Amino acid sequence: MTGPTGKRAFVMTGATSGLGAVAAARIAAQPATLSIVGARSTHPDAPAGAEVLPLDLASLDDVRGFANAVLQRTEASGIDVLVLNAGAQFRNADERSADGFELTFAVNHLAHYLLARVLLPAVADGGRIVVTTSDTHDPKIFRSGPKKLDVEGWAHPPNGSSSGFRAYAASKACNLMTARSLAALDEVEQRHITVIAYNPGLTGGTSLARAQPRAIQVALRATKPVFWFLSRFRGQFSMHTPEQSGEVLSQLALGSETPPAARVYASLVKGEITYPDPSELAQSDEACDQLWRESAKMVGLTCRQ
Repeated sequence: MTGPTGKRAFVMTGATSGLGAVAAARIAAQPATLSIVGARSTHPDAPAGAEVLPLDLASLDDVRGFANAVLQRTEASGIDVLVLNAGAQFRNADERSADGFELTFAVNHLAHYLLARVLLPAVADGGRIVVTTSDTHDPKIFRSGPKKLDVEGWAHPPNGSSSGFRAYAASKACNLMTARSLAALDEVEQRHITVIAYNPGLTGGTSLARAQPRAIQVALRATKPVFWFLSRFRGQFSMHTPEQSGEVLSQLALGSETPPAARVYASLVKGEITYPDPSELAQSDEACDQLWRESAKMVGLTCRQ
């Protein structure tokens, strides 16, 4: 599909490092493509051919400014594919965003929820929305995954009450649940927009651990043999390269890989794309609806707006 400009328009966050950089480069290299990426500044690692617009996911005002700039830039073409890939993980849940929310929750969930809500009307009929999640959301795979919905607790945890990994797992559950809510919207179904929540699995060479102390970063690198051993028994512990994970992300965005009917969750396991059930919490329509409503209030939108 191409818009009136003759180009397919892609909008992406998290495009300057790790698997996102790989996917963004694949997308930007496609012929007749308008590729727009959000980054904190004019990023030297932005893919060749992509346009960079300023975006700080830790500020809802900045997210709105980016969304408005995207709408102006794609007014003639519309948005064919929206890829919400950026993610952050911190050593604990004590840091706060510009709006006072726990930083992991703000960057990984609220910012992307707001982008999806504001940009959805501009997504073309038959377009795609891809949200990067993680199998850390599932307590059956990782113990830190949330079993119950606690939106307020995730948004405003008392200092010292939650680990950085638990906050990350909760934010990834929010990403998956938001994708399910988007896919269930009448507008999305009527306009045949495909919504995918993508789990790239354990991926080396990403910037997720950049906020961790150096000792932890070294320890994480040292555990690779452990994950290799565990992966022989549980495929979810297999380690992927950014090239492997990014290639699948680009396939989902470009449409060369499509989920089966009624499937939203795509998970990379041992280099193969699968479509499993998400966690029990993420399968709950009631929980998804509650997250949608409470997130709308936090970003200043109505549920239907």
